[in-house]
Amino acid sequence: MSIDLDIDTIIRRVAEIVIFELKLQDVTPETFDPQLDLVDELGIDSMDLATIALALQDEYDIEIDEDDYPGLKNLSLIARYIEKKLSGN
Repeated sequence: MSIDLDIDTIIRRVAEIVIFELKLQDVTPETFDPQLDLVDELGIDSMDLATIALALQDEYDIEIDEDDYPGLKNLSLIARYIEKKLSGN
C-alpha cells in the first residue's frame, strides 16, 4: 500500500467503503458530501461506525482506536484521520 495518497483519493475511497458497508442507495462517491455528518444527518449508529472502522483498518492497514470514533463524523474528518495515521503521526 502506497502511503502517498492525497486527501481527495482517500475521501473517495472512504466514500466507496461507507456506501458499500451501509448499502446506501442513490449515492455515489462523486455525489457523497464529504461534510455530511454520518451520525446526525445519515443516522448511522455505533455498530455501523464500528463496521466502517474495521473496513478502513483492513483497507489502510491502520489501527483505529474506539476512543477516536466520535471524531470520525464525516468523510473529510475520516480521511484526515487516515492521512495522519499513514504519515505516522
